[in-house]
Amino acid sequence: MKTMFNILLTGLVGCAMCAATTSCSDNEVTGDPSRDWAGTTGLFLPTDDKGFNTYYTPAVGRVGDPMPFYDKKSGEFKVLYLQEYNNNKAYCYHPIWAVSTADGANYQSAGELLPVGTNDFQQDAALGTGCCYYNEKDGLYYIYYTGHNPQAKYTEAVMRATSPDFKTWTKDDLWQLNGPNYGYSSVDFRDPQIFEAEDGLYHMVIATKPLTGGDPVYAEFTSSDLKTWQDAGHFPMIWDRMLECPDIFKMGNYWYLVYSESVRTSWSRKVKYMVGNSFEDLKACMGGSPRWPQDDHEGVLESRAFYAGKTASNGTDRYIWGWCPFRSGSTIHEKNVNVGGGDGNEPNWSGALVCHKLIQHENGLLTLGEVPAMAAKYNKPQDVKVMESNGYNNGTLNGDGAYVLYNRLGTCNHISMTIKTAGDEDKFGISFVRGTDSKQYYTMVVNPEWAGGRRKVNFEQEGPEGKGFIDGADGYIFVRPADNTYKIDIYTDNSVLVMYINDVCSYTQRIYGIQKNCWSINNYGGSITVSDVKLATME
Repeated sequence: MKTMFNILLTGLVGCAMCAATTSCSDNEVTGDPSRDWAGTTGLFLPTDDKGFNTYYTPAVGRVGDPMPFYDKKSGEFKVLYLQEYNNNKAYCYHPIWAVSTADGANYQSAGELLPVGTNDFQQDAALGTGCCYYNEKDGLYYIYYTGHNPQAKYTEAVMRATSPDFKTWTKDDLWQLNGPNYGYSSVDFRDPQIFEAEDGLYHMVIATKPLTGGDPVYAEFTSSDLKTWQDAGHFPMIWDRMLECPDIFKMGNYWYLVYSESVRTSWSRKVKYMVGNSFEDLKACMGGSPRWPQDDHEGVLESRAFYAGKTASNGTDRYIWGWCPFRSGSTIHEKNVNVGGGDGNEPNWSGALVCHKLIQHENGLLTLGEVPAMAAKYNKPQDVKVMESNGYNNGTLNGDGAYVLYNRLGTCNHISMTIKTAGDEDKFGISFVRGTDSKQYYTMVVNPEWAGGRRKVNFEQEGPEGKGFIDGADGYIFVRPADNTYKIDIYTDNSVLVMYINDVCSYTQRIYGIQKNCWSINNYGGSITVSDVKLATME
């Protein structure tokens, strides 16, 4: 039975949201001026702002497959991406747009760079992933991209365009790389990526398959001038898996291949990497006997809610950009919208642009951490108040079911805390979209379910009507800290959330309804100590 407050809250949702200021500096729900919204704990029904402040989302449509590079000429990162709309044409879709950023936290749109084809039969009626490179010798920017059209002679081919100023682009209609000319598929021949190797040449790798069938491979081409390319053979992918969006680079003493595995299963469709001592050694990691990074989880870098990740470096730091998918339905008003991902519970294609910093460890392993500019952007401290609790005493949560519920969040939030577990097997979680009347809420559970002292972040729907583990989201495995101390930073922008733990775990998730609702820290047995809980929003 609804309380009078819940009835009033539901009735006021529409007018409250219309009246609410949507700036990220809000730290309470506005509406009825006589009501102390900050002092309430009932479930609220917010919607995302049209403009995202940190995890870039176009005003119309969504971000697909980022193609970042560092522009030495302008001294900033440029992130090209495939622009997705809800009403794409049957064959002409995904023009290439771009944003610029100096720090991975603040973006400026550069608009459309390459339009789609003008008719249904052009090779690049639809555009696919590629890369951008600036050639200092001829003063030209180059975009190498995929032309995709099942009605053309080749379903996919590699194409290019050039620009002297990154504003006016000319498609090179006289140049094209076609897979069958080199013994590769005409259906899968895509995602060109350029890098400089130890031999002083530019190398281009292309995701493809042999023309005669068989497991996927990377076709390799070389060039001395970024214009004329020679066939350099190919090297295998892993088993029969198609590894999309390849990105090859050297960082310190190691060579890396970052890729997105397109197998649509909860354990495999993720951004991963391989590491070697040289480019040739890197290629030797692939094939039927893969030499995984020694991290016990196949080089997985993130959750399933971060895909198509590719990197760029300014010479000091290297960042990785990917997209966080939208969920079918778009608001908390949709029943169980945070449970499903898309078709068959698989994540949808495209969403919000998410950036992390690559952290290289002494042994060459990679993890993802927060972009330094993030903390500086979320610079308006807010009060953190305990609104309700169970089993909570002076910073300690004891016993299964213990929790502490905190006051309402803003639209964009930086939550930080330290959690220390009393034992190696103790389990805790952090919940969002939680009110005192919530029948369901959404939790990132740090679970001791993996052997060898490892932890796994699971995404669960909890509450009286919660379904538990959300299998389409899966999770992220990381090493338990030796002292059982977890330094946690969480950043939210509308419905996009990223959690970082101890520079060894990055976990992205899409949760509609975070903003203007309460949140909690939970214990699931044993004892945990919670300290240094802080909240900041944007000015």
